[in-house]
Amino acid sequence: MEDHQIVREGLAALLEKQPDLKVVGQAADGRTAVRLARELKPAVVVMDISLPDLNGIDATRQILEDNPAVKVIGLSVHADRRFIKGMLQAGAYGYLLKYSASQELIKAIRLVLSHRVYLSPEIAGVVVEDYTSPAPDGSPFAVLTLREREVLQLLAEGKSPREIADALHLGLKTVEGYRRQVMEKMGFASFADLVKYAIREGLTSVEP
Repeated sequence: MEDHQIVREGLAALLEKQPDLKVVGQAADGRTAVRLARELKPAVVVMDISLPDLNGIDATRQILEDNPAVKVIGLSVHADRRFIKGMLQAGAYGYLLKYSASQELIKAIRLVLSHRVYLSPEIAGVVVEDYTSPAPDGSPFAVLTLREREVLQLLAEGKSPREIADALHLGLKTVEGYRRQVMEKMGFASFADLVKYAIREGLTSVEP
């Protein structure tokens, strides 16, 4: 998580230099981001897609369910259409690549505050291509429910069913039921398949 912290603190320092912008909070994981957005009610949330406990796409969904007026800008090292599509479908107003964020973030924030969408130039072509030649969506964001994705991510990050039950305020049998549903829906033959899938699809930042 050190790289996430370095990027987060660097961007926060950049924003603090702007007289019309103020950083009201920072979060190291998706669940904290949802809580802080609910408490602090920021105008804009810059959301890293690869976060522990709750990925950035599902965190974005939850933030916008609480407060649809928030403008979310996705931040990622990935220019993969699955992540871009997932963030935009979750309701994000922007999507930046991390390596160019320091040059683009201020412009992106000001654009989304004026109700305009901002996409890094490298991403715009992927979005246009996706809309002109849509393919069947087999991503976890299309196939699995939010709760199933939450359980899948936490399992992939090494949490036990009991720890997941406590974190999500669910019964142990309910968590086991979600695990079975995910295995059946996605056709996993083993727990290792489940973990590899979660990593490949960006549901977790855990390294294989």
